[in-house]
Parts: sequence; C-alpha cells; structure tokens
Amino acid sequence: MVPEDLDRLDRGIIAALQVDGRRAYSRIADEVGVSESVIRYRVRRLEDAGILQIVGVADPLRIGYDLMALVGVQVAPGRLVEVAAELRTLAEASYVVATAGRFDLFVEVMCRDTAHFTEVLTAGIQAADGVTGTETFLVLGIHKMTFGWGVGDEGATSDTAGATG
Repeated sequence: MVPEDLDRLDRGIIAALQVDGRRAYSRIADEVGVSESVIRYRVRRLEDAGILQIVGVADPLRIGYDLMALVGVQVAPGRLVEVAAELRTLAEASYVVATAGRFDLFVEVMCRDTAHFTEVLTAGIQAADGVTGTETFLVLGIHKMTFGWGVGDEGATSDTAGATG
C-alpha cells in the first residue's frame, strides 16, 4: 500500500486516531458514515501495511528520563544504511533518521541521566562501525510534540499540553 492508495476514509480514520488513539471504532464509524466492521478492517489493513501504529506517547522528561538529546552523526561514505541499522537497535533511540546536510543521521535518545547518556554516546553511537563524528544537541524542553500531520481534512493535531521548558 502506498500513499496514493489511501482514500478519504483511510485518511479520516488516521486523522481521528491521531487526535485520540483510544477512540472507539463505533464512534469513528458513526462520524464517517460506515459500519464499525469497515473501520476495524481498514485499521488492520493500515497497520499491516506499516502506515499506522497506535501507541501511547508520553513526555519523556516527565516520566523519569532527565536527559533527551539529538545526536548528529557523520558516517563514512557508503556506510549509511549499515550504521542506521545498527543505531536503530539502541533501546534509548526513539528515532533514527537519514538527513541531507552536515550530518548523515540524527538519532534522538532518551536517557536517565548524564552518565547513562555518556554510555549511550560513547559505547553505542560513537562505537558503531562507520561513524566518523558526532555532535550532541541537548533538549532543554519540549514546546510542541505533534503527531497529526495533514492526512485528514480537519488538519487534526495532538499537541502535548503543558509541555516542559
């Protein structure tokens, strides 16, 4: 399934679940005018295609992770895919993205404290074969964390209320 295969109903379901991932399928069905079984089938199809994942999102700085950082990673030529594959296995990494520009990858990590971060950086990220350099950007506060980007007509967003910072 590719984005072009998503119809108005799929996009409406995604938008509804981005606002409230626990929204009852029956409620979504009533809102869009189809049966609950259609919603259930469509959600399963979107999940199976890797388009939709329903998860609980917590502000890491409010649940005991005192250090959040973005690490810019420079990679030896031709090693991007292998390095990204290795870094994505780090339990502390919430995302690993390839980028264009000064850094080849960015890794967002959540750590308990400075000692934990130092271990992740030195024994995890910098020790990965093919990493040639890193630069760390500490997150001091989260002012917006949104997960609703442009799939529905509503432009639904799920901003973190009471963000830190």
